[in-house]
Amino acid sequence: MDQIKYFQGIPLSVLDLAPITEGSNATQSFKNSVQLAQLTEKLGFNRYWLAEHHNMPGIASSATSVLIGHIASATKKIRVGAGGIMLPNHATLVIAEQFGTLESLYPGRIDLGLGRAPGSDQATAYALRRTLQRGAEEFPLQVEELEEYFAGSARVRAIPGEGLNIPIWLLGSSGFSARLAADKGLPFSYASHFSPDFTLPAIEIYRENFQPSEVLEQPYVMLGVNIIAADTDERAKWLSTSQQQQFLSLARNAPTPLKPPIKNMEEIWSPIEKAHIEKTLDSRSTIVGSPETVHRKLSKFIEETKADEIIINSQIFDQEARLSSYKIIADMMVQ
Repeated sequence: MDQIKYFQGIPLSVLDLAPITEGSNATQSFKNSVQLAQLTEKLGFNRYWLAEHHNMPGIASSATSVLIGHIASATKKIRVGAGGIMLPNHATLVIAEQFGTLESLYPGRIDLGLGRAPGSDQATAYALRRTLQRGAEEFPLQVEELEEYFAGSARVRAIPGEGLNIPIWLLGSSGFSARLAADKGLPFSYASHFSPDFTLPAIEIYRENFQPSEVLEQPYVMLGVNIIAADTDERAKWLSTSQQQQFLSLARNAPTPLKPPIKNMEEIWSPIEKAHIEKTLDSRSTIVGSPETVHRKLSKFIEETKADEIIINSQIFDQEARLSSYKIIADMMVQ
């Protein structure tokens, strides 16, 4: 891998939702993810994260730990991890063992980002649980259990897992995980790419309440940003209609595979739907445009948030256009 590169003095990373495109399947999605991971490693991106989602026809990363291993095996040095594992869906011991296995296979390269949402609808959340007694409200206890497994202080031993240094991140789209990450002295990743309005308040909660720990002396914030870059603003806006359609299908509670771009979104969404999706995909953290537009807007976002790292999601239907988008971003980075 080339050395890690920086944009405005901070590293950039990749969030891959392993999109299943219309007319394709999970097999091709995984091939696309490998290609993207290998490219972004060469381009100098810092880490490559995959996210747990279930019951989503357009997202193939439901077995997140398995896919992390697949990506790690196809790359050499880039950090690979979960952005994130939805911990209430799982027995904590199983996650400790899975990530202990990954860290044993790929030492020094595995990240474990943890979320407390189900990553799905409620029916699917129930289907995932062994019992219905443990929910998101017990997330802090589960995080503590996981730390104990890695430290070797739990009654049950996680093997592999025990004694391994696997960085734990807390993920969130509200103030809850921001405060918990601060209290525990853990790095915090905020989902500003789909929850933009609370970005600054969440960062403030985290930074003002941060308690230094053995793993982190100073607060460390990574923010999610959607970027769709192309040669021109017009082409980038056209490519972005795939992501808009994806969020429209979610708003209608009828998720679909990622659809190809269309010329005019006005023909398929109502004014209310348009307002809702444009609020979710706010232009502050959903950046669509030419290299000049992307550079200007991303610089402004970093200046306003003082982020320590940016993780970039690019929901683009065409694989070559997706690769090109990351190449455009990489051209803005320096060693």
